[in-house]
Amino acid sequence: MKSAVVLVSGGLDSAVALAVARREVGARQGATPGANHANRAIHALSIDYGQRHRVELEAARKVAASMGASHRVISIDLRAVGGSALTAAIDVPKDRDADELSHGIPITYVPARNLTFLSIALGYAEVLGSRDLYIGVNAVDYSGYPDCRPEFIESFRQTANLATKAGVEDHDAHARGFAIHTPLMMMSKPEIIRLGVSLGVDFSLTTSCYDPDEAGRACGRCDSCQIRRRGFVDAGIADPTPYAPSAGGGVERTECATKGDANSRHPGRGSGT
Repeated sequence: MKSAVVLVSGGLDSAVALAVARREVGARQGATPGANHANRAIHALSIDYGQRHRVELEAARKVAASMGASHRVISIDLRAVGGSALTAAIDVPKDRDADELSHGIPITYVPARNLTFLSIALGYAEVLGSRDLYIGVNAVDYSGYPDCRPEFIESFRQTANLATKAGVEDHDAHARGFAIHTPLMMMSKPEIIRLGVSLGVDFSLTTSCYDPDEAGRACGRCDSCQIRRRGFVDAGIADPTPYAPSAGGGVERTECATKGDANSRHPGRGSGT
């Protein structure tokens, strides 16, 4: 592994995925954790897709900078597709209980988002000569996004090696080809947070909210906020997220609002929290 392209949204999961990539690339280069030349081999990629929570792009820049990774933003306007509360004039769901969170595909699903993001990352990796892509998808926590499932990731890996010049040449040379790394796939949110802490992730730089206020403060009430807040509670780690006054206070509200066990495993579900 000479270098890696990491999709970085500015959220909690992608920040941890970036830290894992830095550790793994450094280990393969025989570098100490955080060594400068290992960091230069990490290419953070963010997608400006017309999302209503554009504050995440600035968060992604800060996260990449904090880990010494290069950072590039590529724009593709998914508002032209619509169909999601994140890209169209559709209200972001708020205050849903655990039962609602764990059933169905929510309106915050963006049609073909991860398929689109991975395709762009694949092209970028091919140009850079990298064969390793990292994405912080998770198939355990609530929110039923189909493009976070292991089946999708494996399907995309196969497609990546069939649809690119690099993939075909690697196949002909009996080389490994492209690999899609999903280090957080089967981890609970508390496990992800603890891993991030162990890798030195500054979670105060990240944002997960789907409907932040004008100051960029998290609403504390959307699905993503609820999952994030409960994750910090269950991990026993202080939540550094700045919440809007309408969020109803600190983690105490989350413990009441999120009914049931937010660590329950739901194979085939996922998020980009």
